[in-house]
Amino acid sequence: MRLTHLGPALSHPRTLAPSHPRTLAPSHIRTLAHSHPRTFDIVISMDVFVIPVGADRYVLYYDQTAEPEPAPEDEPAASGIIARFQRRFSDLLREAEEHRQERSEQAGASPSWTRRIQDRMMSWIAKRVAEQRLLWNLRKQDHVVAVHPSDTGFDAVLPQIHQALQRDYERHRNWLLVDTLGLLASALLTLVPGPNLLAYYFLFRVGGHWLSMRGATQGRRYVQWEGRPCESLNGLREALRLPRRERQLLVQQIAAALCLRHLPTFFERVTAKGNRQP
Repeated sequence: MRLTHLGPALSHPRTLAPSHPRTLAPSHIRTLAHSHPRTFDIVISMDVFVIPVGADRYVLYYDQTAEPEPAPEDEPAASGIIARFQRRFSDLLREAEEHRQERSEQAGASPSWTRRIQDRMMSWIAKRVAEQRLLWNLRKQDHVVAVHPSDTGFDAVLPQIHQALQRDYERHRNWLLVDTLGLLASALLTLVPGPNLLAYYFLFRVGGHWLSMRGATQGRRYVQWEGRPCESLNGLREALRLPRRERQLLVQQIAAALCLRHLPTFFERVTAKGNRQP
């Protein structure tokens, strides 16, 4: 995260911000803290990490350490079917979060087979929420810090960021069309007794794709990106040339240095996907 001096009362901003970019607060979402309305503001920007996964290929990574709010009700919904869809989607996310907390407290229980299916569905939803948190959070941002490898200039990194967001937008747009048809078809199962898990699945997919498209559009068109070089990220490029065990060890060390707890899993997943591409 980044501290920006916006007034005369804060003469030494570095006394509040240690050299490590992630130690002041658990969240990187940009907020305003007013100590005095006429003195200064402290702006905490959202940090997005530009991860090298090839010679000229980068992916965007965001690690939100604070527990996210499960329901993205950030604007009033229109009346009618759109309003009902938004409420059901928000309720589904809230139920997934509550279910995750409930299962962690009842780890030793032996649920029925229907409960196990529901458990898997809610666990899957919670995992997908974490994976899409970057784009979902971008919806509300107007300034983002791109933490990139120091061996690459920001002028070369910024087009890569826009290209990555464009790919995300197109991917979610295409799947939105497919999953919308699935959601409409799953409505036929409402006549079957019991929870309509298929409808829950497509409801989350449709809502998630829509929010991700909005985040990608915000990031491409409206967000002001600022670069911040990070020498530690250079090691990820070196890790790509190492054997699997040595690569994992190096990535874990880099993740620990930057306090990015999910980076090793993310890095393995995106590099394995890149290796499968022709």
